[in-house]
Amino acid sequence: MSHFLGEFECKLDAKGRMMVPAGLRKQMPEAEKDGLVVNRGFEKHLVVYSRKEWDRIMEDLSKLNQYEKKTREFIRYFTRGATELSLDAAGRVLFPKSLLDYAGIGSDVVLSSQFNKIEVWAKEAYDAQMDDEPENFANLAEEVMGGLGRRLDV
Repeated sequence: MSHFLGEFECKLDAKGRMMVPAGLRKQMPEAEKDGLVVNRGFEKHLVVYSRKEWDRIMEDLSKLNQYEKKTREFIRYFTRGATELSLDAAGRVLFPKSLLDYAGIGSDVVLSSQFNKIEVWAKEAYDAQMDDEPENFANLAEEVMGGLGRRLDV
């Protein structure tokens, strides 16, 4: 599986349409044929998946024990607002207004590639989060990655 790469600043038009950057479109050639899926992120942002990746996630969710209340709640919240996106002839996608409102997204957005998904942030919210970088990023890296039991050359 390939992973998305890059960070892109974009603009939404008054209808909520965004031109998908050419550098990102090249990384997802199947998007024109299969489409994309957007849903709410865990923080106040949106997440875009390829249709294939979304189907994998749905397969994983379908294996969870739906007799457990926490599982049902998680599935309900995770899939809330999930919407299919398709690229129009001009290479644009139309985001649902309800999802844009949820994420507080106006006209300026940042697309942040995160492995198998693309996070869509209001530019102000993204900048605020990135400005809040831990004082010692090396310590955070050790906490998160140090116990992997393998050597990483960085």
